[in-house]
Amino acid sequence: MKDLKPLHKLVFFLNNIFALLFLASFAIPYVSPESFPLLSVLSLAVPLIVFIHIGFILYWWLVGFKRQFLLSFFCLLLAVGFSYFPYKFKDHTVVSGNSISVMSYNVRIFNRYDWIEDPEVPNKISRFVRDNDPDILALQEYAPLKEIASEYDYKYEEVKGRRSPYGMGIFTKYPIVRSGNLDFENSTNNAIFIDVLMRTDTVRIYNVHLESFGIKTDSLNISGINEKDSRKLMKRLKGSFVKQQYQVERLMEHQMSCPYPIILCGDFNNTYYSWAYRNLKNDLKDSFVEAGKGFGKTYSLNGYPLRIDFVLPDARFKVNEHRNFEIALSDHEPILVKLSQ
Repeated sequence: MKDLKPLHKLVFFLNNIFALLFLASFAIPYVSPESFPLLSVLSLAVPLIVFIHIGFILYWWLVGFKRQFLLSFFCLLLAVGFSYFPYKFKDHTVVSGNSISVMSYNVRIFNRYDWIEDPEVPNKISRFVRDNDPDILALQEYAPLKEIASEYDYKYEEVKGRRSPYGMGIFTKYPIVRSGNLDFENSTNNAIFIDVLMRTDTVRIYNVHLESFGIKTDSLNISGINEKDSRKLMKRLKGSFVKQQYQVERLMEHQMSCPYPIILCGDFNNTYYSWAYRNLKNDLKDSFVEAGKGFGKTYSLNGYPLRIDFVLPDARFKVNEHRNFEIALSDHEPILVKLSQ
């Protein structure tokens, strides 16, 4: 360290800071947002921190200091060993004639307020759904649309508002024997469920939309944000994480009374590294971890890829395929999963 030039000392100091942040991230899934909300905010940055460590390794090799690279190299070993690396290099697909296909998609009210300059967005989403023909379709930020409803024999919708109703919807080819919703308090978000008769078994499908952050990504300029705005942003993020905790606890309590296998899907508004994800996943499978490839991106924060939409099937299901679709018809991208028992 004494032999390092001032610039290299500064870089090594930053290297240590990011190493501490990375190590701190391992505590995120185990610390409730209510007790330490700032740590929950860090969950959004874990993929970026991992790639920053790759940058540090390249830097130390390029300047000829091989010993200093070991700090970030150790962090990367931990990332790979504990499945923290945000990119999957190999997928897994099984051809099966008995697969059950499940799609989850936040459709952003079918572009009701013209966020996308294309009046055909609702029709394009309908065609996309029809072309992929999922057996179970879970939609968040859903507004009643007959073109989708007509494709399915069974559906359950939970929408609010008189003039412009929107909410959640589950559509299925299997008979629904029970349905309901959790009706989160003080929130426009929700979780709904249906019990379906799937061949000879009853399976519960949850469609969840956890508390949103309320951040408009198209107007978010991190480089130009001032101190006052940054405090407001952090306060909003912390408040959303705490609300998510309450919603997750409600859902976990509801699941405990379910006697059937569960398929949990939806928009978590949070990442793989979060307290919310760990508690919702519990002993379920993650379809992307089992069979996905790449970043698994379902949402882009000014070009920063985030995987915040999930399909989590019961351990009794085998994940045959996980597909991400890069289609710009909403601020989210859909995922399609094929399962078998």
